[in-house]
Amino acid sequence: MGTAAPMDDCSLPDDSLFLGFDSSTQSLKATVLDSNLNIVASETIHFDSGLPHYKTKDGVYRDHLVNGRIVSPTLMWVEALDLLLEKLSASRLDFGKIAALSGSGQQHGSVYWRNGSSAKLSSLDPKKRLVDQLGDAFSIGESPIWMDSSTTEQCREIEKAVGGALELSRLTGSRAYERYTGPQIRKIFEREPEIYHNTDRISLVSSFMASLLIGAYASIDETDGAGMNLMDIKRRAWSKIALEATAPGLEEKLGKLAPAHAFAGFIASYFVERFHFNKNCLVIQWSGDNPNSLAGLTLNTPGDLAISLGTSDTVFGITSDPKPSLEGHVFPNPVDTKGYMVMLVYKNGSLTREDVRNRSAEKSWEVFNTFLQQTPPLNDGKMGFYYKEHEILPPLPVGFHRYVLKNFMGDTPDDLDEHEVEEFDPPSEIRALIEGQLLSMRAHAERFGMPSPPKRIIATGGASANQSILSSIASIFGCDVYTVQRPDSASLGAALRAAHGWLCNKNGSFVPISCLYENKLEKTSLRCKLSMAAGDQQLVSKYALLMKKRMEIENRLVQKLGRR
Repeated sequence: MGTAAPMDDCSLPDDSLFLGFDSSTQSLKATVLDSNLNIVASETIHFDSGLPHYKTKDGVYRDHLVNGRIVSPTLMWVEALDLLLEKLSASRLDFGKIAALSGSGQQHGSVYWRNGSSAKLSSLDPKKRLVDQLGDAFSIGESPIWMDSSTTEQCREIEKAVGGALELSRLTGSRAYERYTGPQIRKIFEREPEIYHNTDRISLVSSFMASLLIGAYASIDETDGAGMNLMDIKRRAWSKIALEATAPGLEEKLGKLAPAHAFAGFIASYFVERFHFNKNCLVIQWSGDNPNSLAGLTLNTPGDLAISLGTSDTVFGITSDPKPSLEGHVFPNPVDTKGYMVMLVYKNGSLTREDVRNRSAEKSWEVFNTFLQQTPPLNDGKMGFYYKEHEILPPLPVGFHRYVLKNFMGDTPDDLDEHEVEEFDPPSEIRALIEGQLLSMRAHAERFGMPSPPKRIIATGGASANQSILSSIASIFGCDVYTVQRPDSASLGAALRAAHGWLCNKNGSFVPISCLYENKLEKTSLRCKLSMAAGDQQLVSKYALLMKKRMEIENRLVQKLGRR
C-alpha cells in the first residue's frame, strides 16, 4: 500500500465487533473486541479435552520411532474451527456485527494441500461441517510443527547451499533452525518426493486457517513468512537462492506473500450461511503467534521492548535497523510496513527460577524476594549462569557456572579478572540468577540492534508480578518498566490487527496502528501500568561493565562447551 492515511480518519464503526483467533499448539482461542477496543467475548477449544478422538497429548503426536519428529493432525485444527464458532454462537455472539477478523497461528507449522483442493475450498456446503468435507484435502495428514527437531541434516544442507549460517541469517532473518518451515519442506521433498509433487499449496498454520475462512488459498503474510528460512527480509519477497536450496518448484507451491495488515478476502459464504456472518466481513491476513503478541502488548514504536517471563523467557522489540546474527530472529513488523521485530528466546525461564528457589530459598518466593532485596545491585561482582535445560541462547548444555570478579567495585575498567567458584551463599545465588538472565537479555538485545536504553519495557508473564524482579529490570536496562496481565495476548493481538486491517482497507492505504489507540489506551483493557521507574544512570553504566564481562565469559563457555 502507499503512503499513510491522514491521522484524523481513525474511527471504527459504532456497534461493530472485531474477532481475533489464536491457533496455538494446545488450543484454538477467540477474543472479540468492540469498537472501543474492550473485550466483549472469548472462548477456547482445548484440543486434548475438546477433541479427544484425535488422542493428542498437549495437542501433538510425538513419534517415538523417529527421533525429534513432532506433528499435529491437520483435521483437528479444521474441526476446532467449527466447534469454536458453535461455542461463540451459543454464547449469543452476533456474528453479523463482526466487521473484520484476523488470526494468529503457531509459527513454523506447515499444512500440505493435495492437488485439486482449491475446488473443495471454494464449494463448501454450509449444511455439513468442515471436517466432513475436507477429509481428503491434504497430501499429508499430520502437520510438522515448531516442536519438531528432526531436520538437522536439512538445516546444514540449506546453510551450505546459501553460503553458510550467517549468510542465511542475513538473508532470511535467522540461521537454519530445525523447527523452521524450509528445512521441514526439504525433508518431505527428499524422503517422500511423491507427496511433495502431489501437493498443490503449502500453507503455514496462519495462512491455512485464513484459507478456511475465505474459501480459497490465502497468502502467507510477510511477518510469519520470515519464520521459514525462505524469505528475503529486506525485500519482503521469496529468496530465489533459499527456495532453490530447499526444493524444486517451491515458489509456485507457496503462492504470493502479503503484508500482515492486508485484506485476504471476504468471509466465505459457508460461514455467512452457517453462522450468519455479514457477507461484507473482512478477513485480514493471519500472522504468527509472536507477532500477534507484539500487537496485543501494543508495542508500536522503535525502541519498545517486551520481556515475557514465563516457562521460557522471550525478549522481543521493534527496530528500524536490525542486525541479523547467528542467534535470535528478525521478522518484519506486523503493524508497520517498514520496521522489524527482533526476538530472542531463552529456554531456561520460570522452571529454572523455581529450581534455584527450591534449593536456595526454602521453596518460598517470599524468601526468594527477601534475599533479592537484601543483596546489593551488582552482587559484589558475583555472576552466575544457570541452565537446568539445554539453553538456546547461548547454546550451552545443562549446568551451573559461578564466577567472582576480583576487586569488583562496579567502576573498574575492562581488565577485570574472575575466578570460578563451586557455590554462592543463598542470597547471592538468587541475585546472580536474576541479574545474569537480565544482563544476557540486555547484551543480546543490543547486539541485535535494539537501542540502549529502550524507550520502555513492557513486562509480561508470571514472574512480571514480582516487584523485586521488575526493580532489577529497571536498574539493568535503565528505562521505565510497565506491566500488563493480559490473557491470550496472541488472540487479542489478532483482534486488534483485524481492526487495524479494517482501517487500512477503509482508507485504501496503510494507517499507523497508533492511530487506532489514540485516546483509547487508558480507557480499555489494553492499558499498561507503570510499575517501576528507570534505574539510576550511574548504576546502569556499572551494569554495562558487568554485562561486557559476562559476555566475555559466555563466549569462552560457548567455545568450550557449546554446540552449533
